[in-house]
Amino acid sequence: MKPLTLTEVPETFDWSAAVAKHDYANVYAAKKWGDYKARVGWKSRRIIINDHSGRRLGLIQYQERKRGPARFVLAQGCPILTETGTFQAKEVFEAFITHLDLGRLDLLGIKYHQFESAEAKLALLAHGFRPVISAKDHTLEVDLSRNIAAIRSSLDARWRNALAKAERKESIEIRFVADPSERLRAFDAFARMYAVLQERKGFRNNLNTGVYRDLAAHDEFLEFQEVFEGGETILVRIIHKSQNRWTDFYVASNERARALDVPRLALWRALERAKQEGATIYDLGGIDPPNNRGVFVFKAGVTRSVAQATPLWLHSRSAVVRDVAASILGRR
Repeated sequence: MKPLTLTEVPETFDWSAAVAKHDYANVYAAKKWGDYKARVGWKSRRIIINDHSGRRLGLIQYQERKRGPARFVLAQGCPILTETGTFQAKEVFEAFITHLDLGRLDLLGIKYHQFESAEAKLALLAHGFRPVISAKDHTLEVDLSRNIAAIRSSLDARWRNALAKAERKESIEIRFVADPSERLRAFDAFARMYAVLQERKGFRNNLNTGVYRDLAAHDEFLEFQEVFEGGETILVRIIHKSQNRWTDFYVASNERARALDVPRLALWRALERAKQEGATIYDLGGIDPPNNRGVFVFKAGVTRSVAQATPLWLHSRSAVVRDVAASILGRR
């Protein structure tokens, strides 16, 4: 078999448009996410893999970061295999690994975030990647293939009653915001409420709201939901949209929203919109029952359909490096 051709694409190439053509297109594989990672200290790269005839087989966006003598490479939401590439998945992954030229202390991680095809999984296994799953790598999913009345009737009775109560509050307005300038304003409101939420619950994550602000506002893979009371924003939901799956990406609200049961109403309106736009799954964005019991109970009132997230797949030239990293990350 003739060798595959790997090309690093220039900044002028419309990467997001190229990604969006494929069934497994997702926010993590899109250029704006790569730009965000670059702004927070990673080196972001994008490559296309073609066969000897010039047919496109795969698209890969990945980030690199050095730590002393070691290098960590992370590909999120990809490699995305084209229709032709699915028949050469093993060779596509082999070309990617060869391109990286990993040292003995280097580590490659691939995290599909639920956008993993069967062909990609087989290729990962064929190349000796080790899957890592922790207790936090689970979520709850709403089956949107059912009619909306059936979905509503399956809600926990208390959840359903609180939803009905919130629906009667005429002062509540819910919008799905498309204009970038309005999304910037909504994101600023989200950032303020998110900072208060972090302080109240005492958690930290890697989201840098100041850096991500303009990228998120212009990202076609994201849906913004904003809830108002008397003209004041009291809840903002940022949803990741893909062909069949909508996922709660980030949500923040204030005390007033919670007092009015607005989180239930807002989530229900998001479910309705996702179904209207043809999604078949709504992912509630992960669960952590031991450490975030309140959020877990809220989500479990919508569905009890638990799903295991796709693993973080690890690869290294050294099995010891791979296995030690897997052991550490598996205890998160």
